[in-house]
Amino acid sequence: MTEIGWIGFAGAWLLVVGPLYQGARELLGLEVDREGMEAAVAGVAPPAKPTAWWWLVPPVMLILQQRWSGTYRRQAMQRLTAQQRAQYAGFKQKASGWFVVATGAFLLAVKETWELAEHLEWSHLIFAVVIAAMIVLALVPPSIATSRASAERYAA
Repeated sequence: MTEIGWIGFAGAWLLVVGPLYQGARELLGLEVDREGMEAAVAGVAPPAKPTAWWWLVPPVMLILQQRWSGTYRRQAMQRLTAQQRAQYAGFKQKASGWFVVATGAFLLAVKETWELAEHLEWSHLIFAVVIAAMIVLALVPPSIATSRASAERYAA
């Protein structure tokens, strides 16, 4: 069981890295007028945030924050051109899709890690440390891809 447990563990974590890396590469490659969007949205003054006292009633505060962010988002979207709105929508849809795939893979990886931890009789602390370490390791390839693409974009 040990060898197959390690293989399942490695495979599941590779399934996490894959969509994170591919998603980062695809999102960086999209033609999006980032500068134009930032310039358009820079002129939007955010509405007044709800007072922190509303945290005494958390459900109400969550509703108020949702309304606040919705108001700000609508104001920002109105400042964008039709083409910029379409670019934003495409970016958001693609990012959401990759996020769902990576989340599903992460849940499988946690399960595989748990099964390996049970077989090897790891403590819950070791299990948690391994999960944290694997999350960090899974973020390395997309981070490298993102930093390289950013360096190439700004060097040109």
